Amino acid sequence: MTQTIAPRVRTLVLLLLAAACALLAGAGPASAHAAVTGSDPGQGAVVDKAPARITLTFSEQVALSDDSLRVLDPEGKRVDTAKPANVSGTTYAVPLHSGLPDGTYTVAYQVVSADSHPVAGAYTFSIGAPSKTSVSVSGQSTDDGVVGWLYGFGRYVSYAGFIVMAGGAAFVLACWRRGSGVRPVQRFVVSGWVALTASTLALLLLRGSFTGSGKVSDIFDLSLLGQVLQTKSGAALVSRLLLLAAAALFIAVLFGAYDKREDAEEKRDLTFGLSIGGVVVAAGLAASWAMSEHASVGLQAGIAMPVDVLHLLAVAAWLGGLGALLVALYRAPADTPVDAPAVRRFSQVAFGSVLALIATGTYQSWRQLGSWSAFTDTRYGRLLLAKIALVVVLVGVAWISRRWTGRLAETVPAEASAVREKERVGARADGGGETADVGNADVSAEGEGDTGLDTDEQPGTESAGTESAGPEPADSERAAQLARQQAARDAAQRKRMRDADPDRFGLRRSVLAEAGIAVVLLAVTTVLTQTEPGRTEQEAKAATAASAASSADAGASGALTLNMPFDTGGEDGKGIVTIDVDPARVGGNEMHVYVERPNGRAFDIPEVKVEFTLKAKDIGPLPVVPDHIATGHWSANGVQIPMAGDWQVDVTVRTSDIDEVTVSKNAQIG
Repeated sequence: MTQTIAPRVRTLVLLLLAAACALLAGAGPASAHAAVTGSDPGQGAVVDKAPARITLTFSEQVALSDDSLRVLDPEGKRVDTAKPANVSGTTYAVPLHSGLPDGTYTVAYQVVSADSHPVAGAYTFSIGAPSKTSVSVSGQSTDDGVVGWLYGFGRYVSYAGFIVMAGGAAFVLACWRRGSGVRPVQRFVVSGWVALTASTLALLLLRGSFTGSGKVSDIFDLSLLGQVLQTKSGAALVSRLLLLAAAALFIAVLFGAYDKREDAEEKRDLTFGLSIGGVVVAAGLAASWAMSEHASVGLQAGIAMPVDVLHLLAVAAWLGGLGALLVALYRAPADTPVDAPAVRRFSQVAFGSVLALIATGTYQSWRQLGSWSAFTDTRYGRLLLAKIALVVVLVGVAWISRRWTGRLAETVPAEASAVREKERVGARADGGGETADVGNADVSAEGEGDTGLDTDEQPGTESAGTESAGPEPADSERAAQLARQQAARDAAQRKRMRDADPDRFGLRRSVLAEAGIAVVLLAVTTVLTQTEPGRTEQEAKAATAASAASSADAGASGALTLNMPFDTGGEDGKGIVTIDVDPARVGGNEMHVYVERPNGRAFDIPEVKVEFTLKAKDIGPLPVVPDHIATGHWSANGVQIPMAGDWQVDVTVRTSDIDEVTVSKNAQIG
């Protein structure tokens, strides 16, 4: 921006930037993209017997570290015994110490979802009965602090840098090739490359802490950086850096050799080569996002990634080109103004980009939401509605810009140019002194150029002396100085007449408004990419509701755990047999039998049998012979309970060839 922008316009831009930053900072990257859909024991569950392990089921596959699943006792001490592992599909487990005492335990998890975003949380369950615990389950997420905010800001800068670099270069090649020699446009594109490179390096350093401890001190931990480089996100960031090296070469040619080409055919060939190379590099950079984020996982990933690349390219062509046009309208030199044909060509490019965005955005919305209700029932859907509203407003302002473009004068009116030329010729005929004085007055009035003269000097007199005395070295310097003054006056005159064009003035204001809306739109888009997709959120809610309903049904039907001490009278004849019947209702049930010594250690016995008898209805005994699963553990599936009632459960335990005992307990089943 130059000082020609009115103060109120500068204020508008600052307010829009502040709104974008506030939106970015306020939203934060705390939302996860994978969700816990089940756990065993469940959240808030109270179990009679300490479980052998804790299992968590997620909505998609996740990446684990050594500390991804932690189980803490009421005093905050860890009771898990090994690294977590994948047991099946999207279910992960961590083993626990045996013989855990009664009390409330905390399960804390911190994993990385398949689309590269951290997932963290915690819940509690109790053994025997709930108790007080010193562990806090709030604030478990590590991406809400300084590191999380920095990572989110880095993502915003990386998106903005890509859009500025790719869109600005596309504007020069496709719409305004004279812009390759315009300094402000060159600086605009190069600034995009610098921003994208710097933010990519920053994201590499922040990634380890962002998905781990969340501590600022871990940002420069090289061991964490090494781990990041082995992940999908790390590979995507490294690929982006390599492609940025190719982009630097492209920019050097575009603003170097390309601008200096004078032969029309050579320039045409170079334009074609740059266009092909630029599209390849830009598509590769866009793919570095698609291969590691939303598009890479879930439904139709093979289609979603190319669609995501096309979406990003369309955004860059539209918003990046818009930024380059704004720079050209405000900062281009008076002798190289952006002309109406260039603006019309950009209008066509922007229209094509909007069509591409509508098509790709519709597909992405269906893929990430899955239902109309997700628009209003999920955070992702509400953010998407805000983005759609901003796009509609942006298209409306772009339509106004299109109208100004149609009325834009391509050159200074011929009549004004003729009058200015006539005045200049008349002034020179009357004498060089008057010309110089007029030049000084005009330049001073405009605030453009420096005469380089003291106020006591009379350039008109010295110029007259030059004509009578003949050329001298000092007079040659004076003539050159006067020529520079004349050039400054002409430039100021052209700039004044250009800026006086009401159509150009209207176009500048409408494009400025477009750019301001685009800044906010980019902030919303950045937050959207960090938010759990609506489809995943609804699936997680449904799974949680189903789990809660199942737990409620199990509780209502009296899910059964029976502990029965036994003593067969022989050597090693004492112990405890535990019967678990789930869900302990009419129909098929799953039964587990555990045999332990009095000290809590599991041990095997030659035989164990179970019988169910409903004496009130004269049903039974119904024998069940469970299968041996592991040391001290037997199991049977499909145990049929024909009707509800007060059932007697008899367990026969044989510890040797001759030592045997049957223990019994009654329990309400069904």
